[in-house]
Amino acid sequence: MLAVVVAGCLAMSLLAVPAAASRTTPGAAVPELAWRSCGQEAPGFECATARVPLDYDRPRGATITLALTRLPATSPSTRIGSLFLNPGGPGGSGVDFVQGLGGDLFSAQVRARFDLVGFDPRGVARSTPLQCFDTTEEAISVLAPFAFPVTRPEERVWIQSDRAYARACARRGGAIIDHMSTANVARDMDLLRRAVGDRKMTFVGYSYGTAIGSTYANMFPDKVRAVVIDGVIDPVSYTTGRGNQAETLPSDARLRSEQGAYDTLQAFLRLCDRGGPNCAFSAGNPKRRYDRLARRLLAEPAQLPDGQGGTTPFTYADLVATTLGALYDAASWPALAELLQELDSLTRTAQAAGTLRNLQNRFGLRAEPPYEQVLEGFAGVWCLDPDNPDHVSAWARAARAADRRDPYFGRPWIWFGSICASWPARDTDRYTGPFNRRTANTVLVVGNRNDPATRYQDAVSTAQLLSRGRLLTVEGSGHTSLFLFSCADRHVNRYLLTGRVPPPGTVCGVDVVPFAQPQPTTATAEVSAHAYLLPPTLTQAQHG
Repeated sequence: MLAVVVAGCLAMSLLAVPAAASRTTPGAAVPELAWRSCGQEAPGFECATARVPLDYDRPRGATITLALTRLPATSPSTRIGSLFLNPGGPGGSGVDFVQGLGGDLFSAQVRARFDLVGFDPRGVARSTPLQCFDTTEEAISVLAPFAFPVTRPEERVWIQSDRAYARACARRGGAIIDHMSTANVARDMDLLRRAVGDRKMTFVGYSYGTAIGSTYANMFPDKVRAVVIDGVIDPVSYTTGRGNQAETLPSDARLRSEQGAYDTLQAFLRLCDRGGPNCAFSAGNPKRRYDRLARRLLAEPAQLPDGQGGTTPFTYADLVATTLGALYDAASWPALAELLQELDSLTRTAQAAGTLRNLQNRFGLRAEPPYEQVLEGFAGVWCLDPDNPDHVSAWARAARAADRRDPYFGRPWIWFGSICASWPARDTDRYTGPFNRRTANTVLVVGNRNDPATRYQDAVSTAQLLSRGRLLTVEGSGHTSLFLFSCADRHVNRYLLTGRVPPPGTVCGVDVVPFAQPQPTTATAEVSAHAYLLPPTLTQAQHG
Protein backbone atom coordinates (compact mmCIF):
# COMPACT_ATOMS: atom_id res chain seq x y z
CA MET A 1 0.00 0.00 0.00
CA LEU A 2 1.52 3.29 -1.05
CA ALA A 3 -0.07 5.76 1.28
CA VAL A 4 -2.61 6.38 3.90
CA VAL A 5 -1.78 9.69 5.43
CA VAL A 6 -4.18 9.69 6.82
CA ALA A 7 -8.55 10.05 13.52
CA GLY A 8 -31.36 10.86 23.61
CA CYS A 9 -31.65 14.52 22.46
CA LEU A 10 -29.20 17.15 23.60
CA ALA A 11 -31.25 18.13 26.61
CA MET A 12 -31.48 14.51 27.74
CA SER A 13 -27.75 13.99 27.29
CA LEU A 14 -27.07 17.05 29.41
CA LEU A 15 -29.44 16.06 32.17
CA ALA A 16 -28.81 12.33 32.32
CA VAL A 17 -25.82 11.48 34.51
CA PRO A 18 -24.77 7.84 34.13
CA ALA A 19 -23.73 5.93 37.20
CA ALA A 20 -20.12 6.06 36.06
CA ALA A 21 -20.14 9.85 36.19
CA SER A 22 -19.83 9.89 39.96
CA ARG A 23 -16.95 7.43 40.00
CA THR A 24 -13.87 9.61 40.11
CA THR A 25 -10.83 8.37 42.02
CA PRO A 26 -11.99 7.74 45.63
CA GLY A 27 -10.03 4.98 47.30
CA ALA A 28 -7.30 4.96 44.64
CA ALA A 29 -3.78 5.39 45.97
CA VAL A 30 -1.83 8.35 44.63
CA PRO A 31 1.12 6.91 42.69
CA GLU A 32 4.67 7.71 43.71
CA LEU A 33 6.77 9.01 40.83
CA ALA A 34 10.49 8.29 40.89
CA TRP A 35 11.77 10.62 38.18
CA ARG A 36 15.07 9.67 36.58
CA SER A 37 17.05 10.69 33.54
CA CYS A 38 15.72 9.20 30.30
CA GLY A 39 19.32 8.72 29.19
CA GLN A 40 20.66 9.01 25.69
CA GLU A 41 17.27 8.27 24.17
CA ALA A 42 16.00 11.68 25.31
CA PRO A 43 18.73 13.89 26.80
CA GLY A 44 17.40 16.53 29.19
CA PHE A 45 14.13 14.68 29.81
CA GLU A 46 13.12 12.71 32.86
CA CYS A 47 11.10 9.50 32.87
CA ALA A 48 8.93 7.74 35.42
CA THR A 49 6.19 5.14 35.71
CA ALA A 50 2.98 5.27 37.73
CA ARG A 51 0.82 2.44 39.07
CA VAL A 52 -2.90 3.14 38.76
CA PRO A 53 -6.00 0.95 39.15
CA LEU A 54 -7.03 -1.17 36.18
CA ASP A 55 -10.65 -0.74 37.29
CA TYR A 56 -11.65 2.28 39.36
CA ASP A 57 -14.61 0.32 40.71
CA ARG A 58 -11.96 -1.79 42.45
CA PRO A 59 -9.38 0.87 43.34
CA ARG A 60 -7.35 -1.46 45.54
CA GLY A 61 -7.43 -4.31 43.04
CA ALA A 62 -5.30 -5.02 39.97
CA THR A 63 -3.08 -2.20 38.72
CA ILE A 64 -1.54 -1.14 35.42
CA THR A 65 1.51 0.94 34.58
CA LEU A 66 1.56 4.37 32.93
CA ALA A 67 4.72 5.69 31.27
CA LEU A 68 5.54 9.38 31.77
CA THR A 69 8.16 11.85 30.68
CA ARG A 70 8.78 15.46 31.66
CA LEU A 71 10.86 18.40 30.57
CA PRO A 72 11.58 20.26 33.82
CA ALA A 73 10.80 23.97 34.11
CA THR A 74 13.78 26.11 33.23
CA SER A 75 13.14 28.43 36.20
CA PRO A 76 12.37 26.20 39.19
CA SER A 77 12.19 29.15 41.56
CA THR A 78 9.19 30.61 39.66
CA ARG A 79 7.61 27.29 38.73
CA ILE A 80 3.78 27.23 38.65
CA GLY A 81 3.35 23.48 38.28
CA SER A 82 3.02 20.76 35.65
CA LEU A 83 1.51 21.15 32.21
CA PHE A 84 0.08 17.83 30.98
CA LEU A 85 -0.15 17.20 27.23
CA ASN A 86 -1.86 14.75 24.90
CA PRO A 87 -1.36 14.62 21.10
CA GLY A 88 -4.57 12.78 20.26
CA GLY A 89 -5.09 9.70 18.14
CA PRO A 90 -6.56 8.04 20.11
CA GLY A 91 -3.48 5.93 20.53
CA GLY A 92 -0.94 8.73 20.28
CA SER A 93 2.06 8.57 22.58
CA GLY A 94 2.33 11.53 24.91
CA VAL A 95 5.88 10.45 25.76
CA ASP A 96 6.97 10.63 22.11
CA PHE A 97 5.13 13.93 21.66
CA VAL A 98 6.83 15.70 24.55
CA GLN A 99 10.25 14.21 23.87
CA GLY A 100 9.96 15.01 20.17
CA LEU A 101 8.64 18.57 20.44
CA GLY A 102 8.96 19.65 24.07
CA GLY A 103 11.77 22.12 23.51
CA ASP A 104 9.71 23.93 20.87
CA LEU A 105 6.29 23.80 22.53
CA PHE A 106 5.01 27.09 23.96
CA SER A 107 6.91 30.24 24.81
CA ALA A 108 10.11 30.50 26.82
CA GLN A 109 8.02 31.99 29.65
CA VAL A 110 5.73 28.94 29.74
CA ARG A 111 8.66 26.52 29.60
CA ALA A 112 10.31 28.47 32.40
CA ARG A 113 7.35 28.08 34.75
CA PHE A 114 5.96 24.64 33.92
CA ASP A 115 7.25 21.11 33.79
CA LEU A 116 5.96 19.76 30.49
CA VAL A 117 4.57 16.28 31.17
CA GLY A 118 3.59 13.69 28.59
CA PHE A 119 2.17 10.27 29.34
CA ASP A 120 1.13 7.29 27.28
CA PRO A 121 -2.56 6.68 28.06
CA ARG A 122 -3.58 3.32 29.42
CA GLY A 123 -3.39 0.62 26.77
CA VAL A 124 -1.02 2.67 24.58
CA ALA A 125 2.67 2.32 23.70
CA ARG A 126 4.96 2.12 26.79
CA SER A 127 2.08 2.05 29.28
CA THR A 128 0.42 -1.32 29.93
CA PRO A 129 -0.48 -1.94 26.30
CA LEU A 130 -3.31 -3.56 24.45
CA GLN A 131 -1.42 -5.98 22.21
CA CYS A 132 -3.34 -8.31 19.93
CA PHE A 133 -0.53 -9.95 17.91
CA ASP A 134 2.94 -11.33 18.53
CA THR A 135 4.65 -9.05 16.00
CA THR A 136 3.93 -5.80 14.20
CA GLU A 137 4.28 -7.61 10.88
CA GLU A 138 1.58 -10.08 11.89
CA ALA A 139 -0.74 -7.21 12.78
CA ILE A 140 -0.11 -5.41 9.49
CA SER A 141 -0.73 -8.61 7.54
CA VAL A 142 -4.34 -8.62 8.75
CA LEU A 143 -5.05 -5.11 7.40
CA ALA A 144 -6.81 -4.65 4.07
CA PRO A 145 -4.29 -3.95 1.26
CA PHE A 146 -5.67 -0.52 0.40
CA ALA A 147 -6.13 2.87 2.06
CA PHE A 148 -9.92 2.59 2.40
CA PRO A 149 -12.65 0.72 0.53
CA VAL A 150 -14.06 2.29 -2.62
CA THR A 151 -15.98 -0.59 -4.23
CA ARG A 152 -18.43 -3.09 -2.73
CA PRO A 153 -15.90 -5.96 -3.06
CA GLU A 154 -13.32 -3.81 -1.23
CA GLU A 155 -15.87 -3.11 1.48
CA ARG A 156 -16.23 -6.86 2.04
CA VAL A 157 -12.45 -7.27 2.27
CA TRP A 158 -12.28 -4.36 4.74
CA ILE A 159 -15.00 -5.83 6.95
CA GLN A 160 -13.27 -9.21 7.03
CA SER A 161 -10.05 -7.44 8.02
CA ASP A 162 -11.85 -5.64 10.85
CA ARG A 163 -13.32 -8.89 12.09
CA ALA A 164 -10.00 -10.73 11.98
CA TYR A 165 -8.32 -7.95 13.94
CA ALA A 166 -11.13 -7.89 16.50
CA ARG A 167 -10.96 -11.68 16.92
CA ALA A 168 -7.24 -11.44 17.62
CA CYS A 169 -7.88 -8.79 20.26
CA ALA A 170 -10.61 -10.89 21.85
CA ARG A 171 -8.16 -13.81 22.10
CA ARG A 172 -5.16 -12.04 23.57
CA GLY A 173 -6.06 -8.46 24.47
CA GLY A 174 -6.25 -9.18 28.18
CA ALA A 175 -8.08 -7.26 30.88
CA ILE A 176 -6.98 -3.82 29.68
CA ILE A 177 -9.28 -4.10 26.64
CA ASP A 178 -12.34 -3.35 28.83
CA HIS A 179 -10.83 -0.35 30.63
CA MET A 180 -9.48 2.06 27.99
CA SER A 181 -12.29 4.62 27.88
CA THR A 182 -11.51 8.33 27.92
CA ALA A 183 -13.14 8.54 31.35
CA ASN A 184 -10.53 6.18 32.75
CA VAL A 185 -7.79 8.25 31.11
CA ALA A 186 -9.26 11.31 32.86
CA ARG A 187 -9.26 9.43 36.20
CA ASP A 188 -5.63 8.46 35.61
CA MET A 189 -4.80 12.07 34.82
CA ASP A 190 -6.33 13.28 38.06
CA LEU A 191 -4.19 10.81 40.00
CA LEU A 192 -1.13 12.06 38.09
CA ARG A 193 -2.08 15.64 38.97
CA ARG A 194 -2.07 14.68 42.62
CA ALA A 195 1.17 12.73 42.17
CA VAL A 196 3.03 15.82 40.91
CA GLY A 197 1.58 17.91 43.75
CA ASP A 198 -0.65 20.27 41.75
CA ARG A 199 -3.88 21.53 43.35
CA LYS A 200 -5.52 21.99 39.96
CA MET A 201 -5.01 20.67 36.43
CA THR A 202 -3.19 22.48 33.64
CA PHE A 203 -3.69 20.55 30.39
CA VAL A 204 -3.43 21.00 26.64
CA GLY A 205 -5.07 18.40 24.40
CA TYR A 206 -4.93 18.28 20.62
CA SER A 207 -7.38 16.48 18.32
CA TYR A 208 -8.73 13.42 20.22
CA GLY A 209 -6.88 14.95 23.20
CA THR A 210 -9.73 17.48 23.25
CA ALA A 211 -12.08 14.65 24.22
CA ILE A 212 -9.80 14.01 27.19
CA GLY A 213 -9.89 17.71 28.08
CA SER A 214 -13.68 17.99 27.81
CA THR A 215 -14.16 14.79 29.82
CA TYR A 216 -11.72 15.81 32.54
CA ALA A 217 -13.28 19.27 32.82
CA ASN A 218 -16.71 17.73 33.42
CA MET A 219 -15.68 14.85 35.65
CA PHE A 220 -13.42 17.08 37.77
CA PRO A 221 -14.82 20.59 37.22
CA ASP A 222 -13.45 22.01 40.47
CA LYS A 223 -9.91 20.92 39.52
CA VAL A 224 -9.65 22.94 36.29
CA ARG A 225 -6.89 25.55 36.46
CA ALA A 226 -6.27 25.97 32.70
CA VAL A 227 -7.46 23.53 30.02
CA VAL A 228 -6.83 24.14 26.33
CA ILE A 229 -8.58 22.02 23.71
CA ASP A 230 -7.28 22.59 20.18
CA GLY A 231 -8.68 20.82 17.09
CA VAL A 232 -11.94 19.98 18.80
CA ILE A 233 -14.15 16.90 18.86
CA ASP A 234 -17.72 17.79 19.91
CA PRO A 235 -18.15 15.51 22.96
CA VAL A 236 -21.89 14.93 22.45
CA SER A 237 -21.49 14.01 18.78
CA TYR A 238 -18.64 11.73 19.76
CA THR A 239 -20.30 9.87 22.61
CA THR A 240 -24.09 9.70 22.25
CA GLY A 241 -25.11 11.84 19.31
CA ARG A 242 -28.18 14.01 19.46
CA GLY A 243 -31.70 12.65 19.45
CA ASN A 244 -31.71 9.11 18.06
CA GLN A 245 -28.65 9.61 15.84
CA ALA A 246 -26.73 6.75 17.41
CA GLU A 247 -29.28 4.22 16.18
CA THR A 248 -28.27 4.77 12.56
CA LEU A 249 -25.14 6.96 12.48
CA PRO A 250 -21.74 5.80 13.76
CA SER A 251 -19.75 8.24 15.85
CA ASP A 252 -17.42 8.80 12.87
CA ALA A 253 -20.35 9.99 10.74
CA ARG A 254 -21.76 12.22 13.48
CA LEU A 255 -18.47 14.12 13.71
CA ARG A 256 -18.56 15.08 9.99
CA SER A 257 -14.76 15.17 9.61
CA GLU A 258 -15.20 14.75 5.86
CA GLN A 259 -16.79 18.21 5.72
CA GLY A 260 -13.74 19.78 7.28
CA ALA A 261 -11.45 17.86 4.94
CA TYR A 262 -13.38 18.83 1.80
CA ASP A 263 -13.52 22.49 2.84
CA THR A 264 -9.77 22.45 3.49
CA LEU A 265 -9.11 20.88 0.08
CA GLN A 266 -11.14 23.65 -1.56
CA ALA A 267 -9.10 26.25 0.36
CA PHE A 268 -5.89 24.61 -0.91
CA LEU A 269 -7.15 24.64 -4.51
CA ARG A 270 -8.36 28.27 -4.31
CA LEU A 271 -5.05 29.48 -2.90
CA CYS A 272 -3.15 27.45 -5.49
CA ASP A 273 -5.19 29.10 -8.25
CA ARG A 274 -4.49 32.56 -6.83
CA GLY A 275 -0.80 31.75 -6.42
CA GLY A 276 -0.22 31.27 -10.13
CA PRO A 277 3.43 30.37 -10.74
CA ASN A 278 4.02 30.00 -7.00
CA CYS A 279 1.88 26.83 -7.06
CA ALA A 280 2.99 23.93 -9.25
CA PHE A 281 -0.62 22.81 -9.83
CA SER A 282 -2.08 26.21 -10.74
CA ALA A 283 -2.22 25.94 -14.54
CA GLY A 284 -5.81 25.90 -15.78
CA ASN A 285 -8.42 25.33 -13.09
CA PRO A 286 -6.92 23.46 -10.06
CA LYS A 287 -10.31 22.26 -8.81
CA ARG A 288 -11.30 20.91 -12.20
CA ARG A 289 -7.88 19.31 -12.62
CA TYR A 290 -8.05 17.62 -9.21
CA ASP A 291 -11.52 16.24 -9.93
CA ARG A 292 -10.37 15.00 -13.33
CA LEU A 293 -7.25 13.37 -11.86
CA ALA A 294 -9.36 11.62 -9.24
CA ARG A 295 -11.74 10.27 -11.91
CA ARG A 296 -8.80 9.05 -13.99
CA LEU A 297 -7.24 7.21 -11.06
CA LEU A 298 -10.61 5.77 -10.10
CA ALA A 299 -10.85 4.27 -13.59
CA GLU A 300 -7.23 3.09 -13.76
CA PRO A 301 -4.37 3.45 -11.24
CA ALA A 302 -1.17 5.17 -12.27
CA GLN A 303 1.96 3.05 -12.34
CA LEU A 304 4.86 4.57 -10.43
CA PRO A 305 8.42 3.22 -10.27
CA ASP A 306 9.00 1.15 -7.13
CA GLY A 307 12.74 1.87 -7.01
CA GLN A 308 13.59 -1.75 -7.80
CA GLY A 309 13.09 -1.77 -11.55
CA GLY A 310 9.35 -2.43 -11.42
CA THR A 311 6.22 -0.40 -10.84
CA THR A 312 3.59 -0.10 -8.15
CA PRO A 313 0.03 1.16 -8.60
CA PHE A 314 -1.03 4.54 -7.26
CA THR A 315 -4.79 4.39 -6.82
CA TYR A 316 -7.68 6.79 -6.30
CA ALA A 317 -7.61 5.84 -2.60
CA ASP A 318 -3.90 6.64 -2.45
CA LEU A 319 -4.56 10.07 -3.96
CA VAL A 320 -7.31 10.87 -1.46
CA ALA A 321 -5.41 9.58 1.56
CA THR A 322 -2.16 11.34 0.60
CA THR A 323 -4.09 14.56 0.03
CA LEU A 324 -5.78 14.25 3.41
CA GLY A 325 -2.48 13.84 5.26
CA ALA A 326 -0.91 16.82 3.48
CA LEU A 327 -3.89 19.00 4.34
CA TYR A 328 -2.99 18.64 8.04
CA ASP A 329 -0.15 21.14 7.65
CA ALA A 330 -0.16 23.99 5.13
CA ALA A 331 3.64 23.85 5.06
CA SER A 332 3.20 20.62 3.07
CA TRP A 333 0.99 22.22 0.44
CA PRO A 334 3.75 23.17 -2.03
CA ALA A 335 4.92 19.54 -2.05
CA LEU A 336 1.34 18.34 -2.50
CA ALA A 337 0.93 20.72 -5.44
CA GLU A 338 4.11 19.32 -7.03
CA LEU A 339 2.88 15.76 -6.57
CA LEU A 340 -0.50 16.56 -8.13
CA GLN A 341 1.18 18.25 -11.08
CA GLU A 342 3.46 15.27 -11.67
CA LEU A 343 0.61 12.79 -11.38
CA ASP A 344 -1.60 14.85 -13.67
CA SER A 345 1.01 15.12 -16.40
CA LEU A 346 1.99 11.44 -16.12
CA THR A 347 5.18 12.33 -17.98
CA ARG A 348 7.54 12.35 -14.99
CA THR A 349 6.37 9.34 -13.01
CA ALA A 350 9.81 8.70 -11.53
CA GLN A 351 9.80 12.22 -10.10
CA ALA A 352 6.23 11.70 -8.88
CA ALA A 353 7.30 8.59 -6.99
CA GLY A 354 10.16 10.46 -5.33
CA THR A 355 7.94 13.41 -4.39
CA LEU A 356 5.38 11.03 -2.92
CA ARG A 357 8.01 9.26 -0.79
CA ASN A 358 9.35 12.57 0.51
CA LEU A 359 5.85 13.83 1.32
CA GLN A 360 5.09 10.60 3.19
CA ASN A 361 8.38 10.84 5.09
CA ARG A 362 7.32 14.24 6.36
CA PHE A 363 4.47 12.51 8.16
CA GLY A 364 6.41 9.42 9.24
CA LEU A 365 7.14 8.53 12.87
CA ARG A 366 9.63 6.01 14.14
CA ALA A 367 8.36 2.61 15.17
CA GLU A 368 8.71 1.54 18.78
CA PRO A 369 10.32 -1.90 19.07
CA PRO A 370 9.58 -4.66 19.65
CA TYR A 371 5.86 -4.15 18.90
CA GLU A 372 4.15 -1.16 17.35
CA GLN A 373 0.40 -0.93 17.81
CA VAL A 374 -1.45 -0.69 14.54
CA LEU A 375 -5.14 -0.49 15.41
CA GLU A 376 -5.20 -1.34 19.10
CA GLY A 377 -4.49 2.10 20.56
CA PHE A 378 -7.15 3.66 18.38
CA ALA A 379 -9.90 1.04 18.54
CA GLY A 380 -9.28 0.37 22.23
CA VAL A 381 -10.63 3.85 22.96
CA TRP A 382 -12.75 4.80 19.94
CA CYS A 383 -14.88 1.67 20.24
CA LEU A 384 -15.54 2.07 23.98
CA ASP A 385 -16.57 5.72 24.33
CA PRO A 386 -19.49 6.17 21.88
CA ASP A 387 -22.92 4.73 21.28
CA ASN A 388 -22.89 3.16 17.80
CA PRO A 389 -25.27 1.18 15.58
CA ASP A 390 -25.12 -2.56 15.99
CA HIS A 391 -24.19 -3.55 12.42
CA VAL A 392 -21.38 -2.61 10.05
CA SER A 393 -23.90 -1.80 7.30
CA ALA A 394 -24.45 1.52 9.11
CA TRP A 395 -20.83 2.48 8.39
CA ALA A 396 -21.23 1.49 4.73
CA ARG A 397 -24.38 3.57 4.27
CA ALA A 398 -22.93 6.54 6.14
CA ALA A 399 -19.69 6.45 4.14
CA ARG A 400 -21.50 6.49 0.80
CA ALA A 401 -23.79 9.32 1.91
CA ALA A 402 -20.88 11.36 3.25
CA ASP A 403 -18.91 10.91 0.03
CA ARG A 404 -21.85 12.22 -1.96
CA ARG A 405 -22.17 15.25 0.32
CA ASP A 406 -18.44 15.99 0.74
CA PRO A 407 -16.57 14.23 -2.07
CA TYR A 408 -13.47 12.11 -1.52
CA PHE A 409 -13.23 12.11 2.26
CA GLY A 410 -16.45 10.49 3.48
CA ARG A 411 -15.23 6.95 2.89
CA PRO A 412 -11.80 7.25 4.55
CA TRP A 413 -13.05 9.08 7.63
CA ILE A 414 -16.05 6.84 8.25
CA TRP A 415 -14.62 3.43 7.33
CA PHE A 416 -11.69 4.26 9.60
CA GLY A 417 -13.85 3.43 12.64
CA SER A 418 -15.77 0.46 11.26
CA ILE A 419 -13.83 -1.98 13.41
CA CYS A 420 -16.10 -0.80 16.23
CA ALA A 421 -18.92 -2.85 14.69
CA SER A 422 -17.10 -6.03 15.75
CA TRP A 423 -15.00 -4.81 18.68
CA PRO A 424 -15.14 -7.39 21.51
CA ALA A 425 -15.04 -5.07 24.54
CA ARG A 426 -17.02 -2.50 26.49
CA ASP A 427 -16.20 -0.20 29.39
CA THR A 428 -19.01 0.28 31.90
CA ASP A 429 -17.15 3.25 33.41
CA ARG A 430 -17.18 5.39 30.26
CA TYR A 431 -18.46 8.97 30.54
CA THR A 432 -21.24 10.26 28.27
CA GLY A 433 -22.09 13.57 29.91
CA PRO A 434 -23.22 16.00 31.04
CA PHE A 435 -20.68 18.27 29.37
CA ASN A 436 -21.95 21.55 30.80
CA ARG A 437 -20.74 21.36 34.40
CA ARG A 438 -19.46 24.64 35.76
CA THR A 439 -15.69 24.51 35.88
CA ALA A 440 -13.51 26.38 38.35
CA ASN A 441 -11.98 28.32 35.47
CA THR A 442 -12.73 28.93 31.78
CA VAL A 443 -11.72 26.32 29.19
CA LEU A 444 -10.00 27.74 26.09
CA VAL A 445 -11.35 26.22 22.86
CA VAL A 446 -9.24 26.72 19.71
CA GLY A 447 -10.62 26.02 16.23
CA ASN A 448 -9.17 26.55 12.75
CA ARG A 449 -11.64 27.72 10.14
CA ASN A 450 -10.48 24.93 7.80
CA ASP A 451 -9.43 21.82 9.72
CA PRO A 452 -9.33 18.55 7.72
CA ALA A 453 -9.82 16.31 10.75
CA THR A 454 -11.85 18.18 13.37
CA ARG A 455 -14.12 20.68 11.71
CA TYR A 456 -14.50 24.24 12.94
CA GLN A 457 -18.21 23.73 13.68
CA ASP A 458 -17.25 21.34 16.49
CA ALA A 459 -15.11 24.00 18.14
CA VAL A 460 -18.08 26.40 18.01
CA SER A 461 -20.57 23.89 19.42
CA THR A 462 -18.19 22.71 22.15
CA ALA A 463 -17.44 26.25 23.32
CA GLN A 464 -21.20 26.81 23.58
CA LEU A 465 -21.77 23.48 25.31
CA LEU A 466 -19.19 23.94 28.05
CA SER A 467 -20.49 26.02 30.94
CA ARG A 468 -17.36 28.17 30.83
CA GLY A 469 -15.88 27.85 27.35
CA ARG A 470 -14.19 30.60 25.34
CA LEU A 471 -13.72 30.15 21.59
CA LEU A 472 -10.58 31.35 19.81
CA THR A 473 -11.10 31.27 16.03
CA VAL A 474 -8.15 30.95 13.66
CA GLU A 475 -8.70 32.06 10.06
CA GLY A 476 -6.37 29.43 8.68
CA SER A 477 -6.01 25.87 7.47
CA GLY A 478 -4.52 22.77 9.04
CA HIS A 479 -5.20 20.38 11.88
CA THR A 480 -4.94 22.28 15.19
CA SER A 481 -3.08 25.55 15.60
CA LEU A 482 0.13 23.79 16.69
CA PHE A 483 3.15 25.64 15.21
CA LEU A 484 0.97 27.26 12.55
CA PHE A 485 -0.25 30.61 13.87
CA SER A 486 1.71 32.97 16.15
CA CYS A 487 -1.44 34.89 17.17
CA ALA A 488 -3.04 31.73 18.55
CA ASP A 489 0.24 30.82 20.25
CA ARG A 490 0.28 34.17 22.07
CA HIS A 491 -3.25 33.72 23.39
CA VAL A 492 -2.58 30.14 24.50
CA ASN A 493 0.69 31.05 26.21
CA ARG A 494 -0.89 33.97 28.08
CA TYR A 495 -3.83 31.82 29.16
CA LEU A 496 -1.56 29.09 30.51
CA LEU A 497 0.44 31.60 32.52
CA THR A 498 -2.34 33.85 33.80
CA GLY A 499 -5.70 32.17 33.18
CA ARG A 500 -6.79 35.14 31.05
CA VAL A 501 -8.83 34.10 28.02
CA PRO A 502 -9.10 36.13 24.80
CA PRO A 503 -12.01 38.57 24.55
CA PRO A 504 -15.24 37.09 23.12
CA GLY A 505 -15.16 36.90 19.33
CA THR A 506 -11.36 36.97 19.04
CA VAL A 507 -10.16 35.89 15.59
CA CYS A 508 -6.53 35.19 14.69
CA GLY A 509 -5.12 35.59 11.21
CA VAL A 510 -2.41 33.51 9.58
CA ASP A 511 1.32 34.20 9.51
CA VAL A 512 1.86 32.96 5.94
CA VAL A 513 -0.68 32.63 3.13
CA PRO A 514 0.23 29.54 1.09
CA PHE A 515 1.38 30.33 -2.46
CA ALA A 516 1.20 34.09 -1.90
CA GLN A 517 4.90 34.26 -2.67
CA PRO A 518 7.52 31.83 -3.96
CA GLN A 519 7.88 29.09 -1.35
CA PRO A 520 10.27 26.17 -1.12
CA THR A 521 8.56 22.79 -1.18
CA THR A 522 8.68 20.62 1.92
CA ALA A 523 9.84 17.58 -0.02
CA THR A 524 13.03 17.24 2.02
CA ALA A 525 11.73 18.75 5.25
CA GLU A 526 12.05 17.01 8.58
CA VAL A 527 9.08 15.22 10.12
CA SER A 528 6.09 17.52 10.51
CA ALA A 529 4.95 18.28 14.03
CA HIS A 530 1.48 17.35 12.80
CA ALA A 531 2.60 13.76 12.28
CA TYR A 532 2.07 13.33 16.02
CA LEU A 533 -1.58 14.28 15.52
CA LEU A 534 -2.34 11.65 12.88
CA PRO A 535 -4.27 8.62 14.10
CA PRO A 536 -1.75 5.79 14.63
CA THR A 537 -3.28 3.55 11.96
CA LEU A 538 -2.72 6.27 9.38
CA THR A 539 0.95 6.75 10.17
CA GLN A 540 1.43 2.98 10.31
CA ALA A 541 -0.17 2.48 6.92
CA GLN A 542 2.46 4.71 5.35
CA HIS A 543 5.06 2.10 6.13
CA GLY A 544 2.98 -0.69 4.56
